[in-house]
Amino acid sequence: MKFFLIAGAVNALLSVAFGAFGAHMLEGRVADKYLDTWQTAVQYQMFHSIGLMVVAVLMSTTLIGPLGSLSWAGYLMLAGIIIFSGSLYVLSLTGISILGAITPIGGLAFIAGWIMLIIAAMKAL
Repeated sequence: MKFFLIAGAVNALLSVAFGAFGAHMLEGRVADKYLDTWQTAVQYQMFHSIGLMVVAVLMSTTLIGPLGSLSWAGYLMLAGIIIFSGSLYVLSLTGISILGAITPIGGLAFIAGWIMLIIAAMKAL
């Protein structure tokens, strides 16, 4: 529970910082398509940071508790942030287009994480 709450809060903080960096430091320095890519990375990082904090709260014994499927949901969301958002950040800064091939793996991790959250809810409720 504590790990996912901290991971969610740290990633939310980073998302805000990266958003500000993109808005103030990258404008005029990278192509507009890369600014859009950067913004997508920031948005998905924030969405899934909130998802991590939801997983942490649900792991409380007063709600669902420590189910394996909840842990999987959290780890998959965290992996998705690293792979999806991370690859888009690097792509935006470097223009190395092959990184776009890695991004869907992170997207699949996000989808799998949400599926695991659904499974946890079905088991517990």
